[in-house]
Amino acid sequence: MVQTKTKLTFADFLQKYPDGSGIYELVNGEIVKVESIRADKNVARFLVCGFNDEISRLELDYIVDKDIVIRTVKASGQEQGRNPDVGVVKASVWNSNVRGYGALTEPIQLAVEVTSTNWEDDYVDKLDEYQRLGIREYWIVDYLAIASRAYLGNPKVPTVFVYSLENDRYVVQSFRDNQRIISPTFSELEITVEQIVLSSQIQTL
Repeated sequence: MVQTKTKLTFADFLQKYPDGSGIYELVNGEIVKVESIRADKNVARFLVCGFNDEISRLELDYIVDKDIVIRTVKASGQEQGRNPDVGVVKASVWNSNVRGYGALTEPIQLAVEVTSTNWEDDYVDKLDEYQRLGIREYWIVDYLAIASRAYLGNPKVPTVFVYSLENDRYVVQSFRDNQRIISPTFSELEITVEQIVLSSQIQTL
């Protein structure tokens, strides 16, 4: 008799989440550890600082965090648990349950994924899941130009893709070199792709 492994639900995932030992996601019913190189973390930290500066300067109703777990659903209906490299959520939503953990079931305002060797997850799976959930803005930060030429063109260069939700579907803009990244959430943000690439190499306090 062949035994099949029971796939975890999102509720199971939160209950079994291995606290204090890294970052995890629920992928295809299994708990998967997510590990990032230091350069990826530098990029995420740079964006967190940039977003926080805009929130403070313009007194925006947002919270930025690197440990927001969100419930998404695949086309099949299977629940996933995703942890974007950077998440931006309305402060009113975050503060509605300050004694709760970082997990959310409603769509956040902005999710950022810093692309690494498993780049197809960001370009295909998470793109579909975030659109399905209704996350209003989604960044794919491919600062290493690691995806295929089908996405990056030829020659491949570091690119940031910004997906904006319009009529429940994502519309994408791509940014390269010294282009200022246009964000619907942070309309006055002054960050370029070149700055992001540089941030991967330099740790800031």
